[in-house]
Formats: sequence, structure tokens, C-alpha cells
Amino acid sequence: MDFDDAPEEAAYREKARVFLEAAAEKRAPGQVYGVNYGEDSLLPLTAAWQSSKYDAGFSGITIPKEFGGQGGTRMQEAIFGQEEVKFLTPRHIGSGPTMVLPTLLAWATEKQKKRYIPPILKGEELWCQLFSEPSGGSDLAGLRTRAERDGDDWVVNGQKIWTSNAHHAKYGILIARSDPAAPKHKGLTFFFIDMDTPGILVRGIKQIAGYSNFNEVFFDNVRVPDSRRLGKVGEGWRVAITTLMNERVVAGIRPRPDFDEIFTLAQQTALENGPAIQDAAVRAKLAKWYIQSRGITYTRLRILTALSRGEQPGPENSITKLVSGFKRQEISHYGMDLLDSAGPMSDPETAPLRGIFQRGLLDSPSDRIGAGTDEILRNVIAERVLGLPQEIRVDKDVAFNAIEDNVS
Repeated sequence: MDFDDAPEEAAYREKARVFLEAAAEKRAPGQVYGVNYGEDSLLPLTAAWQSSKYDAGFSGITIPKEFGGQGGTRMQEAIFGQEEVKFLTPRHIGSGPTMVLPTLLAWATEKQKKRYIPPILKGEELWCQLFSEPSGGSDLAGLRTRAERDGDDWVVNGQKIWTSNAHHAKYGILIARSDPAAPKHKGLTFFFIDMDTPGILVRGIKQIAGYSNFNEVFFDNVRVPDSRRLGKVGEGWRVAITTLMNERVVAGIRPRPDFDEIFTLAQQTALENGPAIQDAAVRAKLAKWYIQSRGITYTRLRILTALSRGEQPGPENSITKLVSGFKRQEISHYGMDLLDSAGPMSDPETAPLRGIFQRGLLDSPSDRIGAGTDEILRNVIAERVLGLPQEIRVDKDVAFNAIEDNVS
């Protein structure tokens, strides 16, 4: 692996740094953006930041110029991402820039790309991802929302759940079952829809952290034009894989706390026998998390090396996502332990390190569920990285309605 920037990469990194230093505040250890991810007030802030990046040439870095992008390389995109996380910037909300864009690029018509991609890049239109259901989350192909053909339209009925920011979204990408007599992976069709379509009901889910950026979405005879279909009828799973692989890339890069924050807290905290940073048990945990952090860093560098050579990375992102989610949860719990009586303090203005461990404790369980549970990721790593035999899937070639009949 070559970890050094090529001359043109170094020049691009410097260009990114100049923009970020002028447009945003440098992040100190333990410092987080002042508005929580789930707060509605984040929406105009993230839209403004997306617009600023677009004007400066850092939005849609790899998107072709004819669709409003910069026509750059995957390596340039990765370099900007590496630099952006060093600054206090609003985290994007919605699935548009990270999951919808790759899906539209791969499956939409040229006319659709020219219409829908530029507003995403400019932060003007928000999208959501309508995938998970009460009966189909980790086993997404087990979904039951139906799409039935009616002339030039499809009529959709069913329910989605855990849909982030559906209450703000203008559009959504939707996978539904169009052929219940086909095996579960082969009877699916993929659409994009207007969230203002009659028959769509969005209902917020109150979360433990206090906000409601997750939603239930109900479809009652919702009509979707066939022109809004992506991919062929019955091949929605192929389209969904494009979305899911990009979701996993993003899921491996989560908000903090991480090693820097727990190390800073250990330096600032006094135990009965002296500073926490001098305690053998504390140092052992710090060493473990440091090793994990370096392992994640070098795995990502392997991915960057592949990108710089024009190659496509393999399933390594499943490794980073698996390790990152568990590590963040452990660090959040241990940070609360070190804070002792200050642990319940969550006000960013008064809590140590702006309440980052409290926020991490409440949010971290979702890291180990969204974009693939730990169990799913272990299967991916076992089969695609280690080359172990596939897990037995007894329902793989069985008609979905036969599975439903057996369950009911």
C-alpha cells in the first residue's frame, strides 16, 4: 500500500483545505457540531453547507459534469472527505448525496439524471430511503409492501419503518414486491416517488435521544407512474444492492465519540488513585481502542489505494462498519463510567466534552443495526473476505407467497 499522495492528489488536498479553513471552524478533540443530527433546525444548515460546497466545486465530485457534478475521481472524493471531517460542519441529512446519487447514476434515464441530480448536489431537494419494514429489515428481501401494475401506473400498498427524515423529504426511493409468486429476491421492483403523492402518510417515531428523525411511512393505494421505475420489473434487488453498498460505506464513518475523545476524557478525569490516564485498567482499554482505530484507518487506506489505482474496493467496508459500531458503543459506555456523577449531564453547554458520550450512548445502538446488523456483516466477511461456505438459505428459491403461507 502506498499511503502518500501523488502530486496531483496533494494539490487537490491543499485546495480542499483552503476552502474548508475559510468556510468552517477546525474541530478540536471532543468537539462536535452544535446541532444534533435529529433536530429540525439542522435542515437549513445542512442545505446551506451543501450549497457552499457546490459553489466551491466540492459537491458531486465524481458526478459527470453534464449532470451538475465536477467530473472528478473517486480518490478526490475520498480526499475531500478526509479533510472535511477535521472541521465542524453540519452532517448531511437525507439519503440523497450518499445513497440516492449512486443509484440514479447507475439506473436512471439521462433525462431523469439531468432533472434530479443537480438539486441534490445543491442541497435544494431532500430524499429518503424507503426500504425497511416491520417484517423485512436485516432480511430486506422479505419485505411485503406490494406494487401492482394498473395500466401506466403501479399501485403501492404497505408500510415502511425506520425511514430517516421522511417528514422532510421531497422524494423517496422505494422497493416493493411486484410478483409474490417469484422467489423473494426476484419478485421485487424499484421506484422513486414524490412524497406528496396522495395516499402517503408519514408518522414520526419518538427516539430515546429525544428527537424524531425516524418515521413510519404508510402507503394506501399510492399511484406511481411506470416512468418512475428504476431497472427492469422484477429486478429491483439488483438496483437495491447499488443503494445498500453505498449505505454501508457511509455507515462505517459515524459521528464521534472515538479514540480522541475517550483519550482526552482520560487525561482530564481524576480517579481515587490519581489521573485516569495513569490507571492500568484505563490504559488497557485505551490501548485496545487505539489498535482498533488504527486497524480501521489502515483498512480505509487500502480502499483509498484501490481507488487511486482505478480499482473498485471489495467488501472491506463491512469490516470497518462492524468494528466501528461496536467500538463507538463501548467508548460511549466507558466515557459515561469515567464521568461518574457528571454522566447524566447532557446539555452541551455544561456537560464535559459537550455531552458527546451521552449522545453517543443513546445513538450507538443504531450503528450496529442500520446498514447491516453485526450478524449480517459477519456473514458478509465470512463469505466474501474469508471465502467460507455460504450460510444455508432454505427459502432462496421458494416462491414468496409460499413462504408467507407457511409463516401465517
